[in-house]
Amino acid sequence: MGRKLPDLELPATDGRLINPSRLAGTSVFFCYPFTGRPNYPNPPNWDNIPGAHGSTPQALAFSMHYKDFERLDVKVFGLSFQDAAWQKEFVTRTSLLVPLLSDHEKLFSLALALPTFKAGAVDYLKRITLISQNGVIAQLRYPIDVPENEAAETLRLIK
Repeated sequence: MGRKLPDLELPATDGRLINPSRLAGTSVFFCYPFTGRPNYPNPPNWDNIPGAHGSTPQALAFSMHYKDFERLDVKVFGLSFQDAAWQKEFVTRTSLLVPLLSDHEKLFSLALALPTFKAGAVDYLKRITLISQNGVIAQLRYPIDVPENEAAETLRLIK
């Protein structure tokens, strides 16, 4: 807490480039490992990795509470290492209201030393929620034990 968010632009699924360090007011970044896609296999051994599953319910819960965050003038973003095209397909398929940010090059996560894990030879973000105030981390939630409850817990914390 107290660290400035990285000064870089991340592509969002709504077509914008978002610079987390320059966002005024309160912002939430829920970091998640991976969203699956029909007819595509999960990463190797995904079912055996504690905390790997749950990104879709987590994102859908943030989407369900999106208007509640908006009423509090809080900006909400999901963030993963997945590329923008993969994320855009997920947003379209699920009608997700929350824009997702692609940290495909891992610059955001490396700058903050966010926790990761491997599946096969690929790195994935562990679940962590960052709450920033004017581009500075004010609070964080880690570990995230119940992904589908994270939106409500974050909203409660902000209130």
